[in-house]
Amino acid sequence: MIAKLKQFLQSHAQESSPEDKQKNLNLAAATLLQEVVYADENLAAAEAALLPEMLINTLGISSEEAIILIDEAKQSRKDSTSLFEFTAEINAQFSINDKQKLLLSMWQLAYSDGELSQYEDQIIRRTAELLHLKHSELIQMRNIAMETR
Repeated sequence: MIAKLKQFLQSHAQESSPEDKQKNLNLAAATLLQEVVYADENLAAAEAALLPEMLINTLGISSEEAIILIDEAKQSRKDSTSLFEFTAEINAQFSINDKQKLLLSMWQLAYSDGELSQYEDQIIRRTAELLHLKHSELIQMRNIAMETR
């Protein structure tokens, strides 16, 4: 675990190009969305179908980029030790509106299979806290997701 932490700190200490920063940001967001999808350890067909759409809408990427990003995020999710490494990247580059949009996408994915598991709820709440969003913003995004499903 210490080795992974050192690797994480070294990779973020190096200067990176704007393209690398954007790629890391997209990967962080995609990994957080996948955390919701796999939280209940059951990938529902509705969640699998909605994930690329959420990436396209949230990150403004193409469908081809979304498919590639999903594969990269699967590996990133396996290699991760906590949500912090992803939320730190998002906090550094996302506006409040972007964070709210990401949180809304997380809620929409969680509700897409017709039920919200306690694990999905827990991950979304922890993510909102790590993104420094208010509880009222968390509830507002959840209510929007519930209304639009």
